[in-house]
Amino acid sequence: MARSRNSLLITAEETPLFSPDGRWIAARVSELPIRWARSDRIHIYPASGGQPRLMPRSHDAQPVFVAWNPDSRGILFSEARGTGTALYRANIEAATIEMMDHQDAVISSPFASNDGWYAFVKQTSDSPPEVFVRRQGLMESRQVSNANAEYAKIPTGRTEVIKWKSKDGKEIEGLLHYPNDYKAGTKVPLILNIHGGPAGVFQHSYVGGRGSYPLATFMAKGYAILRPNPRGSSGYGTEFRRANIRDWAGGDYEDLMTGVDHVIAMGVADPDRLGVMGWSYGGYMTSMIITKTNRFKAASAGAPVTNMMSFNGTADIPSFLPDYFEAEFWDDPAIYSKHSAMFNIKNARTPTLIQHGENDLRVPIAQGYELYNALKRQNVPVRMIVLPRQPHGIQEPQLQIATMQSNLDWFDKYLK
Repeated sequence: MARSRNSLLITAEETPLFSPDGRWIAARVSELPIRWARSDRIHIYPASGGQPRLMPRSHDAQPVFVAWNPDSRGILFSEARGTGTALYRANIEAATIEMMDHQDAVISSPFASNDGWYAFVKQTSDSPPEVFVRRQGLMESRQVSNANAEYAKIPTGRTEVIKWKSKDGKEIEGLLHYPNDYKAGTKVPLILNIHGGPAGVFQHSYVGGRGSYPLATFMAKGYAILRPNPRGSSGYGTEFRRANIRDWAGGDYEDLMTGVDHVIAMGVADPDRLGVMGWSYGGYMTSMIITKTNRFKAASAGAPVTNMMSFNGTADIPSFLPDYFEAEFWDDPAIYSKHSAMFNIKNARTPTLIQHGENDLRVPIAQGYELYNALKRQNVPVRMIVLPRQPHGIQEPQLQIATMQSNLDWFDKYLK
């Protein structure tokens, strides 16, 4: 892969896929210099050599190959589309792309056979992951596993896709999870949950899945949860994914705040019982939010980037921020300080829980310590939990449970 922040074309060929007749090789090629907010396009190379055929850019420019058609004339691929997953077919002779299916579900781990059958894992907000199979040319898929049947029996609250206008008029979409047995017109505590990335996306993943934030348990305890996809998220096209370049905690902050305002206006959220939580980039946004507003009664920041300058010199991805902010910090220190919680922490008053893996190389634990010490020295209620042996994501089941319980306890303390 060749890459340079100043170049106009970056090529990053990966996951090559040979056609059944052996004549063609399909590959994804990145056409953006920022590979963290990449834009991929399908190239079809003759196996015997020569210039590739370029397929049109797909909706989100992040195709995931599923399989070649058995006749070697087209390729099936999937990609995020909003809060769901879409299935497309690329016709290599006509150089066209058509959408075959779009589901409000998360589809992953596709596997194809040579006779036109393919399998995938599917989950929705209220149904756990299971394996499905489908034959090319048929719209119906069939469930073939029941590995999580017991989880499917657990009642969960309703999930709704909502949309709102941000401060600048940009339309933002997100998932609103209601408490179990929610009664219309009842105002309940709301937790704003922010995804990682920033080019992540919240989709219809099962609310009872494992992770740092036990969504189903929060819902069972009477909380509503808003999981927005602010500018910078995947699933909404390249322009939307690049809309936060040099502007973290700017326009995306407004996307989140107007989303909270929208849920309050719906009559669902109690404005006096608001919380915010997120991991990685979500932790970064949480740390910035508490420097911008005191409307939240509690915050939980997981593996947060809090000081862009020190992060840039210690993380295992030293090109990450220079790519997004189009400058090294020594060339533009003002923009790094403007978008770092540690340079804006003076007005923070929100009780904050910090959780960080001891062996995190992606966001070194010093980032969490900086936030903890700054809040503690200003007498802001703060607790830091160091997760022994853990990298950027929590891997040990016992520590996953401890992290989830700590989040429940923290928000119960300040929002109940």
